[in-house]
Amino acid sequence: MRFIVDSNVGRLATWLRIAGFDTLFAEGIDDNRLVRIALDEDRVLLTKDRQILKRRVVTSGRLKVILIEDDEVKAQLRQVLTTLNLASQLRPFSLCVECNEPLVPREREEVEELVPPYVFQTQTQYMQCPGCLRTYWQGTHWERMSRELEGIVGTV
Repeated sequence: MRFIVDSNVGRLATWLRIAGFDTLFAEGIDDNRLVRIALDEDRVLLTKDRQILKRRVVTSGRLKVILIEDDEVKAQLRQVLTTLNLASQLRPFSLCVECNEPLVPREREEVEELVPPYVFQTQTQYMQCPGCLRTYWQGTHWERMSRELEGIVGTV
């Protein structure tokens, strides 16, 4: 399942990526281009813009759109997971939250210069984005996001 997220629900893109779903964040583009990308790349469009629902490509069923109902990002994620029955398809922490690229494992020595000294001393497993080179590890931030994601999925 692949998504494109309208700028009016931009934080949802980050949480979908955390959950492991290929998600484009369409910041600063008009609705015509947003719809064209969704069609061309076979993506589900996530938006709060009710006008998009009136387009022929949506009413004809050619384009799947989910109208996001809540302002709170965790409720938005819950809505998407529930609507599309995706709770069993999560692949948490497999994509870069910044640029949506699949993460690749890295040896500890490969990231020594890229992480804080304390992290290097205390962590043994690392993932890195081949696009932006952001480096990830299972620290306290990862633990907090894991708990939040489990809490959301537990209510789906």
